[in-house]
Amino acid sequence: MNAGRIAPLALYQEVAERLRQRIFSHELPPGTWVDEQAIAAAYGISRTPLREALKVLASEGLVTLKPRRGCYVTEISERDLDEIFSVMALLEGQCAADSARKASEADFTRLRAIHDDLERAAAARDIDGFFDANQAFHHEVQLIADNRWLTQAISDLRKVIRLSRHYSLFSEGRLEQSLAEHRTILDTLVRRDVAGAERTMREHISSGRRALAKIARREPGT
Repeated sequence: MNAGRIAPLALYQEVAERLRQRIFSHELPPGTWVDEQAIAAAYGISRTPLREALKVLASEGLVTLKPRRGCYVTEISERDLDEIFSVMALLEGQCAADSARKASEADFTRLRAIHDDLERAAAARDIDGFFDANQAFHHEVQLIADNRWLTQAISDLRKVIRLSRHYSLFSEGRLEQSLAEHRTILDTLVRRDVAGAERTMREHISSGRRALAKIARREPGT
């Protein structure tokens, strides 16, 4: 066997990614029973790679394996969201503080460019574009902070948050509020205001949680 040969992506990893995207799009909504037989038949695979994929998703908190009952897409409660967002605020606040200390002028140039995308998307009322630019902005802050453990922890929590069926940017006035918060975060970063960057990022994450809670209160049965 050639030790230098690169193996193709494992089948179970591809299956996990397909299921992950179906969960994120809510094609498989929270609480849904995962019909292993039907999925295996649809994908043209055996149950073995599917079960390995489900173990991966279970480790990410996206599905729950219940003995003798099967696998279900994880349901996330309001309490879960409260607890997750409180941890997220701490972690992303730390990233912002580290970024304010470490950022180079090139880093600031990239952040400004991403923020320009946020401004354009907001002006066009492009929710999807704003969401993508928002993700890119936060990811760039994490790259600048250069702490792989923080980045991994934040990534794992963000995956679980996506189980929520609420979309905070659909909350009235939330897009404009989020944009204003990003302006403030960028300003504190560029001024290398370490304490201010941490504080404003924490406030931004907490504000997102309040927007989700507002939507939940308006919807019957939630």
